[in-house]
Amino acid sequence: MKILVFLGSVRTSTPPQPARVGERVARACVAQCGRDGHAVVLVDPLDYDLGAAFKPHFAYAKGRAPAPLEDLAGEIASADAYVMVSPEYNHSMSPALAHLLNHFGSSLFAFKPSAIVTYSAGQWGGVRAAVGMRAFLSELGCLPVSAMIHIPAAHTVFCADGRFSAEVDGTRWTSYMERTFSQLLWWAVAARRERDRSGVTGPSPAFLRDPSQRNAP
Repeated sequence: MKILVFLGSVRTSTPPQPARVGERVARACVAQCGRDGHAVVLVDPLDYDLGAAFKPHFAYAKGRAPAPLEDLAGEIASADAYVMVSPEYNHSMSPALAHLLNHFGSSLFAFKPSAIVTYSAGQWGGVRAAVGMRAFLSELGCLPVSAMIHIPAAHTVFCADGRFSAEVDGTRWTSYMERTFSQLLWWAVAARRERDRSGVTGPSPAFLRDPSQRNAP
C-alpha cells in the first residue's frame, strides 16, 4: 500500500514550545504506518509553494498546473490511503490542511479510505476538530475509518523525530495508534481490490467536471 500522511500545519515559530509539534505527530504516523513495509510519504505543506492567489489544480488546463500542484496531484492519485494530521483551531480543523486539500477535487481521493489524527498541547487532543474533518473528508471521497487518534500534550508524547519520548509508555501508544491504522489498511486493501475489479471507480464515479454531475434530475 502507498499511504500519504498530510501534516496540517505550517507554523514554524514559538509559541507553542517546541515549534512544529505537528511534525512530531506526522513523523510518528509515518513510522507506525510503515512498520509492515508499506510505502509512506509525508506531505508537508511547507514543501509546496502554492502561490498567494488560490487556484485549484483542477482549474488549470491539463498539463498547465504549476509543478508543485502537479507533483502533489500525482502523489494523491497514486496513493491507496491517507492519514490527515491536524491541530484544532476554534473547534475546527487546521486552516493550513484545509487550504492544501482544497486545491484538489474528489476525483483524486475518491474510493480510498482515510484516517483522522488530531493533537493539541492541552488535554483534549484536538478531538473537536475531528468532528468537522469527518464531513470534509467524506466530501473528498476518502471516507474516514471509524477509529481515530487523539493526542493530548503531544509535545510530551513524541520526540522531534517522531519517536516516543521517555516520559510515555510507547507500547500502549503503539497499540492505541495501531487500532486506527489497522482499520485504514484493511479498507485500503479492500478498496484497491475493488477499484482493480470494477475499473477504478465502478458504477458511481466522482464528479470530474462540475459538481452538478451529482445533482438530482
